[in-house]
Amino acid sequence: MSGDVLVLGGGAVGLTTALVLAESGKRVRVWSRDPAGMTTSAVAGGLWWPYRIEPEKLVGEWSLESLRVYEALSDRPEETGVRLVPGVHADTRLAGLGPWAARVEGLREVGPPELPPGFSSGLRARTPLIDMPVHLGWLLRRLEAAGGTVEAREAASLAQARSESGASVVVNCTGLGARELVPDPSVRPVRGQLVVVENPGVEEWFTAVDHASSATTYLLPQPGRLLLGGTAEEDSWDLEPQEATAAAIVERCARIRPEVGRAKVLGHRVGLRPARDTGVRIESERLPGGALLVHNYGHGGAGITVAWGCAQAAAALVG
Repeated sequence: MSGDVLVLGGGAVGLTTALVLAESGKRVRVWSRDPAGMTTSAVAGGLWWPYRIEPEKLVGEWSLESLRVYEALSDRPEETGVRLVPGVHADTRLAGLGPWAARVEGLREVGPPELPPGFSSGLRARTPLIDMPVHLGWLLRRLEAAGGTVEAREAASLAQARSESGASVVVNCTGLGARELVPDPSVRPVRGQLVVVENPGVEEWFTAVDHASSATTYLLPQPGRLLLGGTAEEDSWDLEPQEATAAAIVERCARIRPEVGRAKVLGHRVGLRPARDTGVRIESERLPGGALLVHNYGHGGAGITVAWGCAQAAAALVG
């Protein structure tokens, strides 16, 4: 058992990290409190973009590394859930982004002629838009093909996980759970609510962030549905969809595409983004007894955006 790695957390970051480790030759097990389809990752919008994530000096490279993986996976969208879809980030300029933006092919500034009424600037790009339930299923299958296993099990403590698993390395990808497990009180929820509707013909994604409030506006066309958002409510643990919030989301999105206001509602989703005051934590320490502990958590609203880059960084600490 001395060569085993135990990964805690079965969301996108945990599964991607486990997969990278398994395909490097490690014997990997994943403990996940919830099935992949019940994690925060499963309700994420799935648009690649470094949103609500720090530290900026590292996020760019992690994002680009992940982007290259998703570009390759987009050749098999039905299998991997990854498609390259054009769209616009309104009220965003290249000058406000880091050096990474210059390495995103086709990313360009646009003016009013290419924007909905009321917006004066924005960025157009063709980026990965990931159908998260499909992608999580693909990650699970590929992990299993690499010899990894997933158990429905929650760690009571890091030391207990090490002791009961017998693993020589524990990798902590527990997201919001790290607040209590580590414990790390700087990990905080940022609540996101969205509405799922029948797609009335929207083919491109659109986002606009209101930095003065918790409201955001986005339309994300996924196969068989359209995701409308959203919210970014800091320190809210409420997992129940709020009717008034849903109505406001549909109203904002209908200003962008009026036909959305008449679309049939298919469902509502709520997820808690695992933000961390000082940004993503990827570092190692020793557990009592000498076992290696590697942390990979605090990805905020961009876990899928940096998943592969962070997985590689964490795997490098495992060795």
